[in-house]
Amino acid sequence: MATYFRMPGVSADSDEAVLESWTVEQGAQVASGQTIASVETEKAVVDVESDIDAIVHTLLVGNGATVPVGDPIAILLGVDEPASEAEKLLADLGVEGAPGGGDAATSAAATPAGGTETELDAAVQAAPEEAAAPDTPAPATASPPHVDVGAAPAANGDGGRRFTSPSARRLARELGVDIATVSGTGPKGRVVNADVRAAAEAAPTSAAPPAAQPAAAQPAAAQPAAAQPAAAQAAAPAAPAPAAAAAAVPEGWTAVPHTRVRRIIAQRLQESKTTAPHFYLRMSARVDTLLALRAQLNASDRVKISVNDFIVKAAGQALVDVPAMNVVWTEEAVLQAPTADVAVAVASEKGLVTPVIRDVASLSLSTLSAKIKDAVGRANEGRQSTADLQGGTLTVSNLGMYGVEEFDAIINPPQAGILAVGAAVRTPVVGEGDTLEIASVLSLVLSVDHRPVDGTDGARWLARLKELLEDPMQIVV
Repeated sequence: MATYFRMPGVSADSDEAVLESWTVEQGAQVASGQTIASVETEKAVVDVESDIDAIVHTLLVGNGATVPVGDPIAILLGVDEPASEAEKLLADLGVEGAPGGGDAATSAAATPAGGTETELDAAVQAAPEEAAAPDTPAPATASPPHVDVGAAPAANGDGGRRFTSPSARRLARELGVDIATVSGTGPKGRVVNADVRAAAEAAPTSAAPPAAQPAAAQPAAAQPAAAQPAAAQAAAPAAPAPAAAAAAVPEGWTAVPHTRVRRIIAQRLQESKTTAPHFYLRMSARVDTLLALRAQLNASDRVKISVNDFIVKAAGQALVDVPAMNVVWTEEAVLQAPTADVAVAVASEKGLVTPVIRDVASLSLSTLSAKIKDAVGRANEGRQSTADLQGGTLTVSNLGMYGVEEFDAIINPPQAGILAVGAAVRTPVVGEGDTLEIASVLSLVLSVDHRPVDGTDGARWLARLKELLEDPMQIVV
C-alpha cells in the first residue's frame, strides 16, 4: 500500500534532521532493508533504510532540507499498486486540486527538489498511512512527480494548483484567515506561516477575533500531548506576540549564540527532568581486583581493555540479573527488553553521542571493547546508522577520565536509568578485622525514572553491579 516514508528519529535528542542526500531516484524499486537516504543531525550522518519492498513514487524534499522528525520525506508505493494511491497521499500534503487520477497529477509536476525550507508539521504527520482504493487504477510504472513540498509553486489565479504548507493552512483556520486570499512569499510562491500572520495583522479590526495560537513555538510534534488540547481550547483571542527583545549583554561580556545542538540538548534535558521523576542511588565499589585483572589482560598485547569496558559489561549483566531495571516507560505500558542493550556516552569530535551496544551480556570483554571502539570511531567520522543511536534501557556515562569523582546524570528518555561513573580514587577504607587499608574506590550514582522502576529494584540492580565490579571474574568467564 502507498505510505509516507517519514524522517526518522536519528537520535534521542534531535527533533529535526537534515536530508543530506538521496541514494535512490524516483521510480526506483527498493527492497526492505535497502538504504534510500542519508540523514544528518548535529551529531552524526546516518543511513536510513526502507522497511518494505516498494517503488519510490515521490521524493518530497530535496538535499539539504531540514525536516522535523516524523514528517514525510517521500512516498513509497507498493510494487503492484496503482500510482493513483500515492497521488492521494500527495493531495493530503497540500497539493490542492490534484485529482486522484495519474495523468493529471503527473502533468502538473512541481519543480525538482532542492529547497532548504520545509514546513511539514504535525498536520502532515497525522495524515493517513494508507489511501482508499481508487475508482480507476493507473499503472504503477507511470512516471511519478518529483515534489519538493518546501518549494512548490503557488496558484496563479487561473485555475492552477495551489501549494500551501499544512502548518499554514492550520494557522489560517486558527486566525480566521481565508487561505485563498493570501499571497505566498515562500519558495516558488508557496504560502507559508509568515504570509498567514501578515494577512491576519492586516485584516480589519472589526473582524471576528481569531482563536488562540498554539502556546509553543516548537513544532507541534515536539509538544507534550497534554499541551496541545489546552492551546486549542483557549477562549481568549491572542494578539500577535511582539518580537523578543535582544538580551542585554553586560559590558565586557561576550554573547555566544545558541547552536542548534545546544538548543536540542537544553530541550531534551528539560523534558527529561520535568517528565521523568528522577531518584538517585549512590554506592561505591572497591576495584583493586578489577584493575589488577585489567593489567593482566592488557599485558598480552592482543587487546586493550579499558575500565569503562568492564563497567559496561557489568551493567549489561546486571540488567539480565535484575530484569526489573531492564525496561522503558510508555504511556500505555512498561516495556520489558529481551536483551541487555546499553548506551555508552561518547565524547566524539562531533559532540556527545550515545551509541547503543546490543546484547552486552552475551559479548566477551574483547568483543565488547572492539564494538565500543568502533562506535567511537564512527561517531568521530560523523557516520552512524539509525540503529546505532536508538533503543537501550540504560546509559553509562563515565567522567572518571577527567578526574571527576562523583556526579548526577540526567536520564536519556525513554530509558529507565543512567549510571554516572566517577574516577577510581585511592581512599582509606576499613577492611576485615577493622584494619585500615588503602583501596581504589569507584563512585557509582544511578539516576532512575521512578515511573517504571521502584526504589528497591534500582537498589538491587546497583548492588548486583557492585558485586560484579568487585569480583570481575564473574563477567570474564
